[in-house]
Amino acid sequence: MSLSRRLVLAGGVAGAAGLSAAANAASSQTPASLGIERLDPALDGLIAPDARIETLASGFTWSEGPVWIAEGAYLLFSDVPENRIHRWSERDGASVFMEPSGYDGPDASGFREPGSNGLILGPAGSILMADHGNRAVARVDLATRAKTLLATQYEGKRFNSPNDLVQAADGSIFFTDPPYGLKDMDQSPLKEQAHNGVYRLAPDGGVSLVVADLTFPNGVALSPDQRNLYVAVSDPARAVLMAYDLTAPDIAAGGRVLKDFTDLVGPANPGLPDGMAVDREGRLFVTGPGGVHVLTADGRALGLIRTGGAAANCAFGEDGRTLFITAGDRLLKLRTLTRG
Repeated sequence: MSLSRRLVLAGGVAGAAGLSAAANAASSQTPASLGIERLDPALDGLIAPDARIETLASGFTWSEGPVWIAEGAYLLFSDVPENRIHRWSERDGASVFMEPSGYDGPDASGFREPGSNGLILGPAGSILMADHGNRAVARVDLATRAKTLLATQYEGKRFNSPNDLVQAADGSIFFTDPPYGLKDMDQSPLKEQAHNGVYRLAPDGGVSLVVADLTFPNGVALSPDQRNLYVAVSDPARAVLMAYDLTAPDIAAGGRVLKDFTDLVGPANPGLPDGMAVDREGRLFVTGPGGVHVLTADGRALGLIRTGGAAANCAFGEDGRTLFITAGDRLLKLRTLTRG
């Protein structure tokens, strides 16, 4: 979500007047401010000095969750508030792929964002979805658009609104569950969980809580060796990227701040820690204040891909060297020298 929306959600802006002011500040960042800040010479090995950010499509309310579908050569991504999944390809441009993408019931008044959020590849011919509106982790058949809900509750209580997800090599799915999909968030009468957790959905369908002490867990990723779990926290008061050691399939230990973005939060750098992508060498491309931050596996900043506004998520696609970025009302593309 954009900085203005995140501030409202996290209680940092009160009332419509505050929202309007924050939104105006965020919108002052225009596509003209697209660019790449090079903070370390090592970035030249990942992004060529003459690389340019390309705008592929625009006009969305809040784009999220990009996933590249190799068979068919197209990208899918969510527009969460509009309850849609869009499709983009070089040949056909952007179009609506699935509507509704999330909640399809008669009364959506309890939701502030009823659509799908994070999307990743699933079993052959499918994607896996963090389904805000159905408060579930789901699988969608790409040919028929048929949806199967894989998990809807923990210990007999419904999830808040699953936000992002990543699948491990053993088939388990780690996902975050902040309250962003619910109207009034933590104060929503629909909220059943006492915490905003990070969970693991096991291949046998069992659900375990692996992190319970984060205010607003958002984006989630795994290191290439599957030993580290990364969780972005979209809290303007503590905007951090956390790293955990996976000491067992459902145990995330040694939680530590890999990168603290809190000092960057403000109108000059719209956005908060959100979705992320990891390249084959373990470097992280993390959306956060100002755009997409490029970090080494130990959290050293290499550069910032400025997206001209808040960025929500990113994913590698095409031949593995293209970074697709969902940035507010736009879909962006950047060719890199690394591979996802």
